Amino acid sequence: MPLYAVRWTRPHVQESAFDSVSQLRRADVGALNSVGFDRALREVGAGTGFAGDECVDLTVLSRRSVRLESGAHISFCTYFNAFPASYWQRWTNASSVRFVAQVRGTGEIRVFQSTARGLFSAVKTISLSGSDSKNDGVVQVGDDWVAIDVEIPLSGMLDGGYLWFDASCVPRHSGAEVDAEQALTIRDAEWQVPVADRVQSGQGDGESDAADGGDPRNAGAVHSGGACADTTCSVAITTYNRPSYCLGQLKAIAGETELRRRLDTVYCVDQGTDKVCNQEDFNAVSLDLGDQLTYIQQSNIGGSGGFSRGMLESVDAGRSAYTILLDDDAIMEPESLLRSIQFEDYAKRPVLVGGGMFHLDGRTMLHVQGERFDRGSLKPCPPAGASYNHDFAVSPLRDAPELHSRFDCDYSGWWMCLIPNSVIREIGLSLPLFIKYDDVEYGLRAREHGYPTVGLPGVAVWHQGWHDKDISRTWEEYYAQRNRWICALLHFPNAGKRYMFRMMYEDAHLGVKLMYSGMALHHMALRDVMRGPTYLMETLSTKLAEVRAAREGYADSEVSDDVESFPAPVAVFENRRSALSGSELAKTAAKEVVKAVFSRQDGTHDDAPQVAMKSKDAVWPSFAGVSSALVTTSDGNGAAWLKRDSKLYRRNLWECRRIASSLVRRWNQLSELYGAADLSSLESWRGVFSRL
Repeated sequence: MPLYAVRWTRPHVQESAFDSVSQLRRADVGALNSVGFDRALREVGAGTGFAGDECVDLTVLSRRSVRLESGAHISFCTYFNAFPASYWQRWTNASSVRFVAQVRGTGEIRVFQSTARGLFSAVKTISLSGSDSKNDGVVQVGDDWVAIDVEIPLSGMLDGGYLWFDASCVPRHSGAEVDAEQALTIRDAEWQVPVADRVQSGQGDGESDAADGGDPRNAGAVHSGGACADTTCSVAITTYNRPSYCLGQLKAIAGETELRRRLDTVYCVDQGTDKVCNQEDFNAVSLDLGDQLTYIQQSNIGGSGGFSRGMLESVDAGRSAYTILLDDDAIMEPESLLRSIQFEDYAKRPVLVGGGMFHLDGRTMLHVQGERFDRGSLKPCPPAGASYNHDFAVSPLRDAPELHSRFDCDYSGWWMCLIPNSVIREIGLSLPLFIKYDDVEYGLRAREHGYPTVGLPGVAVWHQGWHDKDISRTWEEYYAQRNRWICALLHFPNAGKRYMFRMMYEDAHLGVKLMYSGMALHHMALRDVMRGPTYLMETLSTKLAEVRAAREGYADSEVSDDVESFPAPVAVFENRRSALSGSELAKTAAKEVVKAVFSRQDGTHDDAPQVAMKSKDAVWPSFAGVSSALVTTSDGNGAAWLKRDSKLYRRNLWECRRIASSLVRRWNQLSELYGAADLSSLESWRGVFSRL
């Protein structure tokens, strides 16, 4: 519910919203006395106490309607119901926004507008007193229902800002019974933009299109509308041995009437051995979707191969304007797909529309809306000024001024991303990377061709987060390392020397955690990068077996689901580390690497693990002075006995230095080779698919 509607509380504005200079001053927590500390604690939750409460005075009647009980005061300044006006002003041709709704009962509707600082003010206040409401922009429509129509210029919000509305119901006398007919009921609320401002063909009927959408759980605050346009999208889903999840995704799409009006085809690319088509309900879903479902079976060539197949099928069919990539195990908010289509219809130029990711096991926490590719670490990071993992149940949108800024990103994760088919025809499909960094590279490539990615708030899916994964302890480490360097070669030519340290750092980091199989995969990845681009296509379907084989024989790769099969650990690991600043952490890391290089410690002959360590504690500082450790796997299903081998660590670091030096020397040459290779063209992929 905190993503759709929240109970109103008095605004609590921080000083930083008014004074930008205050953001430059470091908080001196150590200088607080007990009174100041108590005050800070009180202010932490001053504006957010309602978020965790149930909106008991709000009754959801349907996807598009809600009723407020006596005395209720509800705010729709929420993730799925606030209109991201700044993004519409920056990226689309829309000149104004119109808020419309039908209401019945007594109360007040107030439309608000915020700035990039998170400050906000009322644009329009409408008082309602049953059937005799008299306000500008209010028209009687019968049966005690009145229609609200408020038009707002789309201006002044280039750096940030939202539009939303709050609603309140006039309180009754104490002890009086609640009369549902006199409560405040809201239905069919929409944010609309002028059809005349639309870029894509297909104007539809009527004067305006609904621009943004909502959810049946949301109080019917916003809806994507029914102005039928001739722009349609296709959805590409790729799946590997997750048939029940994928079938659930197909069922969700089949059950959404509004979405299916804009849907051409769902391309379900099944690359597994446990087939979706063998699920009990598949035939019924297939019959329901009819020619809106194309089910494809092919050999496993990874997510990049599965998504590329769906993209190619959509482009070759020639009916869709856009293709939406959607993970098989994501739980979608159907309105998100409609919103991304509508946004693209109005975009000044073709853009990629990215969806945010909410945690599947923490439904109100937004992991990220869009990401950047950090040029230093060559890893994903949040957009400038943003951060990971914002919990709207703790800090609602209205009381999180930092979220009212517009954030620009490099790419969107392919848990959900809309790509115009015109862009696909021009820049091609995914690189044949199997998994990892295919979405990153595609976003960077599109931007270099003049097609940015817009991480649009209000567009998102729920997806399993990464906190229960540690790819350094799996075969995925190879693909992550290889593909990030290929990505760097393609998009950062002449930058080789600056990355020598980064290559050594990655190796040292893996070894300090006693992940010698990870070091081996890192070396394998760097060697394969130097083989040039041709081998990517040649080994797309065979490389995984080689990678798995390369991990064999290392203690950290020998996982058992029977913890009793290991000798009992001597002790249990206790985390007693003190928090460090960034510079202190870097110095400590350097010291640990030096200690590991000169260490004579050897845990390969330990009779029992020195400590038992939980997966969440298996970060590099925990292994200081540890000769061996029984570490639980990140999925919680097994454990591995990690053993320190100082001689192997030194040999691996020396080997990494040799490989990295060679790669850096050849950087410019390899950059040209990869840039000139025909890896992502439609014709290259047609050749791959014809051989499967």
